[in-house]
Amino acid sequence: MMNLWFLFWVFFVGIFGSVNVEGLGVNWGTMATHKLPPKIVVQMLKDNGIQKVKLFDAEDSTMSALAGSGIEVMVAIPNDQLTAMNDYDTAKKWVRRNVTRYNFNGGVNIKYVAVGNEPFLESYNNSFLNVTFPALQNIQNALNEAGVGDSIKATVPLNADVYNSPANNPVPSSGKFRSDISDLMAQIVQFLNKNKAPFTVNIYPFLSLYANDDFPLDFAFFDGGSTPIIDNGISYTNVFDANFDTLVWALRSVGFGDMPIFIGEVGWPTDGDKHANLAYAQRFYTGLLKRLGANQGTPMRPGFIEVYMFGLIDEDAKSIAPGNFERHWGIFSYDGQPKYPIDLSGQGQNRLLIGAQNVQYLEKKWCVFNPNAKDLNLTKLGENINYACTFSDCTALGYGSSCNNLDAQANASYAFNMYYQVQNQADLSCNFQGLAMLTSENMSQGTCNFIIQIASSGFLGPSLMTLALVTVLAFFFVY
Repeated sequence: MMNLWFLFWVFFVGIFGSVNVEGLGVNWGTMATHKLPPKIVVQMLKDNGIQKVKLFDAEDSTMSALAGSGIEVMVAIPNDQLTAMNDYDTAKKWVRRNVTRYNFNGGVNIKYVAVGNEPFLESYNNSFLNVTFPALQNIQNALNEAGVGDSIKATVPLNADVYNSPANNPVPSSGKFRSDISDLMAQIVQFLNKNKAPFTVNIYPFLSLYANDDFPLDFAFFDGGSTPIIDNGISYTNVFDANFDTLVWALRSVGFGDMPIFIGEVGWPTDGDKHANLAYAQRFYTGLLKRLGANQGTPMRPGFIEVYMFGLIDEDAKSIAPGNFERHWGIFSYDGQPKYPIDLSGQGQNRLLIGAQNVQYLEKKWCVFNPNAKDLNLTKLGENINYACTFSDCTALGYGSSCNNLDAQANASYAFNMYYQVQNQADLSCNFQGLAMLTSENMSQGTCNFIIQIASSGFLGPSLMTLALVTVLAFFFVY
């Protein structure tokens, strides 16, 4: 009898134990020098019960891996293609090639098309201001013409900087769309509403903290402790709720206060800044997932919210113009291994994240500083470290980051190894004018991880011949 009950319990947990937060998705970015094979990533999504994924393109290998998985997909048109989508025939071709091509039994379960990515960021200086809305119209009309417009909707993932409250009354109920784009936003919202498409917004409490040293730390999280903002009797204890409800009021101001809102991106980075670490990321997601699991919503929108976490895997080839943290948003590291335990159910099931399976790595060898380097060469150490970090990811060495406390020689070792791994451990990539050598000893220490790169067909580094040419040129320039 005891064994029977045990088997029943195992069966019960097997069926119900993997239930995740309703509507929970994740952003799958692929800007990495060595990409995990898409099939491995898709299996990782399935192993973790993640049923929705948001992409930043519609790359063939990614889409092929998603075929037959049942995972709901938001494909994307990058910003640099928005101008081309202003031509309707081009938009129709894009839909045929990237949407209807996969629309068959056992194909890709496409639900949305993201037209651009935060195209109205103020830092873009209006580069996409006049092309985004026509592209949105053409893509949705092309979806409609192709006969899939009822089930596949076009939307524009927007940064939260498209709306705000005035400085003299910084509360959610004063929310309006940014004055320079208010008319355009009203047109976009009206079009989305007409086509029953959601408003998609990216909200980053971390960035509020990053941008302002005076921002109250606890207000970035969901577990209380901060002084609340009171708005017409409503108490806001975290910036996520306040930001979301500012958008609700902005939508109300243009007559669409009940429009569905998706959170296209929300997350917390784990390196590259003093506030980007594992403990804060786990704290943020734990609070977020509990709220989502309880369908708590916000004061102005209680209940269910569809959310895409940002992001799935670290991306070591992303631009660091916004900050060194940009390469460290993943809940999984570069090789698909979990960084910290979080409960995707949001209901205390305490299921740990499941890492990628069958990952192939390069050999267990590292490129490090050569302690026997001649004194003459040591004068070139700074230049060689700079060279290594120009062509690899050294963001972990920055202030407040995971490798910030290394000494000078360990700094050099970290930089040399990152370059060596990016270059697929090519022999010529571990020299640095005699300052480097190979070792089979793992030099990781404390929070600083000296990685072994994965063996991946997605390697973006130069060929060995190109590397040899670059090395020769670098030799002449350094000297």
